[in-house]
Amino acid sequence: MKLNRLFISAGLLAMTLTGCTDLDMSPNSQYTEDPSQNSGVDPMIVVEAKMADVYYHLAGTLGRRYMEAQCLASDEFTSLAFAGGYYDSGTYAHQALHCSSPNDASIGWYDDVTAGITKANTILEELGSGASAQMKAPARAIRAYYTWILMDNYGDTPILDKVQAEGSVVPRSPRKEVAEWIESELNDIIPALTDDVTENTYGKPTKWMAEVLLAKLYINWPVYTAESVDQYDAATAANPKLDACIAACDDIINSGKFNLGSVDYLHKFSYDNSWKVEDFIYAIPYDAINRQGMQYARPRTFKDMKNLLPNVYGSTDKFTQSFGGNMVVTPEFAKLFSLDGDIRNLSILRGDVYVRDPKTLRPTTEPFMYKGNQVHFTENITLAKKDNTIEVGNDANAYQQGCHSIKWFTTPADYNNGRNQSNDLPIFRYADVLLMKAEALTRQGSSGAKALFNQIRSYAGAPTIANEPTLQEIYDERGREFFDENWRRNDMIRFGHYEDEFFPHYKDFPDASFDKRHRIFPVPQNTINLNGWEQNPGY
Repeated sequence: MKLNRLFISAGLLAMTLTGCTDLDMSPNSQYTEDPSQNSGVDPMIVVEAKMADVYYHLAGTLGRRYMEAQCLASDEFTSLAFAGGYYDSGTYAHQALHCSSPNDASIGWYDDVTAGITKANTILEELGSGASAQMKAPARAIRAYYTWILMDNYGDTPILDKVQAEGSVVPRSPRKEVAEWIESELNDIIPALTDDVTENTYGKPTKWMAEVLLAKLYINWPVYTAESVDQYDAATAANPKLDACIAACDDIINSGKFNLGSVDYLHKFSYDNSWKVEDFIYAIPYDAINRQGMQYARPRTFKDMKNLLPNVYGSTDKFTQSFGGNMVVTPEFAKLFSLDGDIRNLSILRGDVYVRDPKTLRPTTEPFMYKGNQVHFTENITLAKKDNTIEVGNDANAYQQGCHSIKWFTTPADYNNGRNQSNDLPIFRYADVLLMKAEALTRQGSSGAKALFNQIRSYAGAPTIANEPTLQEIYDERGREFFDENWRRNDMIRFGHYEDEFFPHYKDFPDASFDKRHRIFPVPQNTINLNGWEQNPGY
């Protein structure tokens, strides 16, 4: 099992710095001058100890609930129910049908994110005015990222740039103003952030993490600054930030600190990935024992995998924890994985399924058997009845409906610890920088996108293209490259495909609602009640 050394070392360090790690300290106990003047400890070490919890605050949310909202609301996945099992009051089906409820668990993580912002603000207040820009920059960077999550998913959101008084209610700022605040914040702190790329900076904000977030902000600028979420039109929207997006991407590319890597595509996302993946610019480290919360395999794996030997993961040990099997790849999305020689085709299981080699992660010649028959995942999904439960039944045939993602490869040694995994979760990758620049150039009508595009195709083993890519080709390539990484919903909105009736079998479902206002989720009801805010329009 991979040991999350970053987390362990930060925890041990925190225990040695008495009085410097209590994230619940009163704001009145802030530093009034540079801590290096009164602590006898390197001030950056003090900040590192205090920031450890803030960096990984969202580990549980990003390891499950955030993922559910992003994946199921896109055309990547749909949810299934097995004779009512895994319907769970509709929390999964509602995302797939674009009819989220303010009470759905899958979108109920607003307060988790704001709690992370509060932790960052508390540290900034404790550091005080005497702290250097370098000491404050990591907390400000993670605060900007958490604010981006809220803005991207819920639209208007408060700009929480300081610790709020207990019981105070902060109004939501218009989405455009939040985007402009994030832009200003990132531009201000980028010079103060470290540009090191080492094991010690893995999972922490760096200059490069902030620049990728800035590029993300810029490529989506027309989406975030539209008069309202339903007013964005991909066909006509102008983006005045394309040059700025290209500049941010160029700075990362020209740094020479990242590349598509010597690690092949499958191993980038496996149980033993780590800081050594040169493609990862910012990632959340997970460990099945020491940093829990990563549970992507749970809903993606064949439902009745428990106690099966041989199992599809090729382990000689049994899985003693159950799987859900309730999130499957849509027929439309599965068709993207058809390029000759493309290693990314192996990210999904379809047709006759074979046991994987746990070291190479590739199929062997050994069939994966269930009740005497080889498991066969169909691309198409046959519903038991056409209603909002997305019901398929509860037998061997039902369990084989739809293709399954095996991108987040796991092992019993990890998974049997409460269904947790040790796969680190990349948030920003170098491959994304290349394709964002290619997209920006294409939107400008400039040349140069083909070379960037073909870098992706070449390392994936897929055919290269002879001409400059179209936006549709870039959109499809992003689908292949970032499948199951929580970016598809974001891409679909920007490219104008979020309202596509991408599930033909949902067309006549009574609750399906491809309303343009549903490009953002409803704010959780408990958050609305606590703050007295109005719900997002359309919910």
